[in-house]
Amino acid sequence: MNIIKKLYIICILSLFFIVPAASQKIAFVDMAYILKNLPQYETANEQLSMVSRRWQKEIEAAAKEAEVLTANYRTEQIFLSAELKEKREAEILAKEQEVLELKRKYFGADGELFKKRESLIKPIQDEIYNAIQEIAQEKRYEVVKDKSADPTMIFMSTKLDISDLVLQKLGAK
Repeated sequence: MNIIKKLYIICILSLFFIVPAASQKIAFVDMAYILKNLPQYETANEQLSMVSRRWQKEIEAAAKEAEVLTANYRTEQIFLSAELKEKREAEILAKEQEVLELKRKYFGADGELFKKRESLIKPIQDEIYNAIQEIAQEKRYEVVKDKSADPTMIFMSTKLDISDLVLQKLGAK
């Protein structure tokens, strides 16, 4: 008799936890889809690509100069005095250091490309976040998840996807 009462109490208590969890309103967005359909994101990506290509060409030009200096040094090495050899080796080393410095400056962790991406993309991401937040408040969603960032999601009803609402809120077609 005591066991039946305990089971009954456990069942009643579990309902208090299951019912609120089932009543949460959840929505999903597909950030990849949203970004793909925002013209300002495409424009920002094009600008980043142009800048990146320009910087890459600059690095390649400096690397080519280092290669030419090295090739010339190898060819003339036997005719050079010890003093001239040291001078040429220092020039080659300086040029190789310049190439490394350019790579770090433009493409390093805190490089110019990172800063440029931050200045171009972050405002767009903030705008998307604000639109999602407004929709969530209007529709009373308690949770909004990004389905493109969730590799464990197997199925989702299209009724829960608010990506098109976000695009409408942002004025995209």
